[in-house]
Amino acid sequence: MKIPCELIVWYVLPSIRRELARELVDRHHLSQAEVARRFGVTDAAISQYLKAKRGTSKEIENSGRYDEFKKEVEQAAVRILNGSDIVTETCRICEMVKRSGMLVKVYEIHTGLKAPQCVCPEFECDKADLTG
Repeated sequence: MKIPCELIVWYVLPSIRRELARELVDRHHLSQAEVARRFGVTDAAISQYLKAKRGTSKEIENSGRYDEFKKEVEQAAVRILNGSDIVTETCRICEMVKRSGMLVKVYEIHTGLKAPQCVCPEFECDKADLTG
């Protein structure tokens, strides 16, 4: 059985990195080397994110919340360019994934099981539309 935190490590965080890298390179014209420096990874890792060889997740894309996820990434990229750091913005996006109910969907898609309460505290899930 997968623990929800495993899904964050294996699917959510790589997807966040991939989308942030794509946003910073494609939309904001940072070099791969600059993005790699800011992320603390190699140029090759950024190249793999950009070529969709790393960080792709059908569970994320099919969660029903992908547009909201992408919008959060776009906003995070702007904040990074304005001085915010990668860690802060990655955590902010990860919190959005949990708060919105997206992690619940990823868990259910990946495992075929109902998500445990720790994935989305009841008071938060009650606020989220989990039907999307």
